[in-house]
Amino acid sequence: MSSWENDGQSFLLLTAHCPLNMLTHIVIWKYKSDVEPEVREEHVRMLRALASIIREVESLSVGFDVVKLPRSFDSGLVALFRDRAALDAYTVHPEHIKVAAFGKTISEQVASVDFES
Repeated sequence: MSSWENDGQSFLLLTAHCPLNMLTHIVIWKYKSDVEPEVREEHVRMLRALASIIREVESLSVGFDVVKLPRSFDSGLVALFRDRAALDAYTVHPEHIKVAAFGKTISEQVASVDFES
């Protein structure tokens, strides 16, 4: 928390406690054109379930693309992990392996990036 004064007005800045060196994990999927909407929805449901199954996940957001540009992918995931060890544990968890394999079978392209945040 910090405070300052500007032109006679006092300001107070409250900051949330955020651990340093969190890892942000982003994955995007471009589904094969013949993959039915129900199968796509099942994939997203399985991804969302990982947050309640794998304890190392700090937060997880998953959704379908709404912009639909020619360069857009169909769905995406953003997950936060407290450190590299947590991301590594997530990566080798049997449920993650199962969902990742399913995603690969229904996708023509999958891309990911992991970075410190």
